[in-house]
This record gives sequence, structure tokens and C-alpha cells, in this order.
Amino acid sequence: MHVVIMGCGRVGSALAQTLEERGHTVAVVDQDPTAFRRLGSGFAGRRVTGVGFDQDTLREAGIEEAGAFAAVSSGDNSNIIAARVAREMFNVEHVAARIYDPRRAEVYQRLGIPTVATVRWTADQMLRRLLPSGSEPLWRDPSGGVQLAEVPVSAAWVGQRIRKIQEETGVRVAFLTRLGEAMLPGTDTVLQEGDLVHVIMRTGDVDKVEAAFAQGPEESRS
Repeated sequence: MHVVIMGCGRVGSALAQTLEERGHTVAVVDQDPTAFRRLGSGFAGRRVTGVGFDQDTLREAGIEEAGAFAAVSSGDNSNIIAARVAREMFNVEHVAARIYDPRRAEVYQRLGIPTVATVRWTADQMLRRLLPSGSEPLWRDPSGGVQLAEVPVSAAWVGQRIRKIQEETGVRVAFLTRLGEAMLPGTDTVLQEGDLVHVIMRTGDVDKVEAAFAQGPEESRS
């Protein structure tokens, strides 16, 4: 998959290198050409100097072929504009943006753009937004038999209570991330659009759990 990254700071450069190591093609956009030094001489992707929300700049970076776009510049406004351009003008499937002001998370969420707040920032979190094809464990018990992971969830689960989700998938929902903030749900908590679901499950059940979350509740499959 081709991934376009806006911003070549510490986060953007680390993300670019990790994605390339995983076999993806990468283009990095930054207004400051000296910022590309952070990528190192071994980086084989594109380095595009320009404004990350300019359509011609994005085309030069290969946005029309991109499967994912990450806005990780130093400005919230730039990130949200760029993310909207990638999503709305170029129909990029996976778009994620970094934010500094958590109060803006609701704005991003309403636009369908997953966010990562600076205070909790890691490159792994952004990778989970861009490459949501599997459940990367956040924690494993010493025996390796149980793990905590964020699981990609079908939109068919929206509106369902946590109780029903747990009964049908066989997992424990540890916490949700809603509008950029973590929350501990009760069994009557209703899953909302944009919620990120973090579950505790047996390591041997990962494939089965992912399939259940991808398919939706039983009535939607009948």
C-alpha cells in the first residue's frame, strides 16, 4: 500500500521509516526541505517539499494511489485541513490526524477522521489508525495466553450495547476511546460511531474475535 505522510518531524519520520520497513511505499510532505534529513540516507520513499493540504503537492506525493494518509504536522488546523482534503477530495480510505488540543477531537470525529492526541502519542497508535487490518497486542500476560488489543469494528455494531458485544464475541471490552478520550464502559454503554474498542481476549481466539467484529451482530448476518 502507498502511504502519504504530512510532516517530517520526529513522529512523521519515525512513521515513514516503520511503514517502509513493513513493505509499504511512502511519500513524506514537508514545507521545510531540511526536515527530510530525519529520514536518513536509507529511506527510499518520496520527499516532497510543499504545503501538505495543497492538491498539487499531494498529487506529487501520489495521493491518488494512496491507501492511507497521516497528518502529523505541528499545527492542528493544518492537520485537519489536510485530512479533509485527503478524505473528501481524494477518497483515501484510511486517514488519521495528530492533534495537540484534545478539545478539537470532537470536530475531527464528526468528520470521520481518527485522531491521536499528543499526550498519548506513539508511532504504534498512528499505525493502528492507518493499517487497521489486524489486532496488534497492546499487552500480553507473561504466559502469552491472554492479550489486550484494539480490534477493528464493523459499523454494524454501532448502536449495540457492550453487553451484547461481549456475549456474541466472547471477549471482555476493557475500555473505549471516544472523541480522543479513554473511557471505561458499563454493560449498558452503547457503542457510538467512531469509538475505538479495546478488548481482553485469549491469544488463540484472535482470528475468531476479529471475524466476529468484522461481521457485525448475529441478526445482521441472517
